[in-house]
Amino acid sequence: MRPTPAITRAARPRRTLRRRTLWTAVLLVLVLAIGTVLASVYVGRQLTHPARLALSESPESYGLAFEDVQFASRTQDVNLKGWFLPSVSEPAKMNIIMAHGYRKNRLQADAEALQLAKALVEQGYNVLMFDFRNSGESEGTLTSVGYLEKYDLLGAIDWMNAQHPGKIALHGFSMGATTALTAAADEPSVAGVVADSPFNQLTAYLKENLPVWSHLPNIPFTPLILGILPPLTGIDPDQVDGLGAVDRIYPRPILFIHSVDDHSVPYRNSESLWSKHKDRFELWQVTGADHVKAHAVYPQEYEAKVIGFYDKLAEQQ
Repeated sequence: MRPTPAITRAARPRRTLRRRTLWTAVLLVLVLAIGTVLASVYVGRQLTHPARLALSESPESYGLAFEDVQFASRTQDVNLKGWFLPSVSEPAKMNIIMAHGYRKNRLQADAEALQLAKALVEQGYNVLMFDFRNSGESEGTLTSVGYLEKYDLLGAIDWMNAQHPGKIALHGFSMGATTALTAAADEPSVAGVVADSPFNQLTAYLKENLPVWSHLPNIPFTPLILGILPPLTGIDPDQVDGLGAVDRIYPRPILFIHSVDDHSVPYRNSESLWSKHKDRFELWQVTGADHVKAHAVYPQEYEAKVIGFYDKLAEQQ
């Protein structure tokens, strides 16, 4: 039996309502998906395009002789600027290249790097301090948290080998410490490394810290941001791998410095790197200092520790 016209007329509004509800739900899901992707792209761009930090000091403030220098990254796509600080005595014991952290510049002010450089040149070391790409006075518009910065540091090594031939050591802070490890792994002319507060692997570090930085839920944003970063920027976070690098550096020595009270990069990062080759690696554990502030909190102990490490390195044949 066919339904009466009254029943048919009653059913039509219900079907129309269901269709409207379905399309509303589809539209809402689409809007949320687009919003999630746009938010992830924004966070990824902010991460890789931080504002530059201007230089606020000069070696002149510390009575240091210096030379303004410029050289190309090993990728040849950007020019980098820095200072060469000559040893007070000739010949220099060794050349030391400093590598700064994320969103910093060659000064690495929270670690009082210029004060450390002063101590090093007074003890007979040449020191090169420079800005990574998109930092300080160097060229570039992209910060890659160690991926491209490795080639910047390799460019600094190339400049030092050409201009001041001799034994080279690297001294890195935070991102610069991890970058020093990956650069030393690729460059056999590096005799040793001081790694102050490194992260052990960039991908693992981002997975843990992106929710803190972005104030966004871990799911779905962290996997989405990590998936967007490579096509968006050309950066492969998996390639910034300190754990793999230290195996290639060994048996060259590394001094790790890390505070158990570091709130930015947990102490376990250095511990995991040091523990791979305890026979050649050293770990100086400090307390009461936040991220890369061991030198600021314990300047005399820090300088004695690193100068002792560099002196042993300089004496090795």
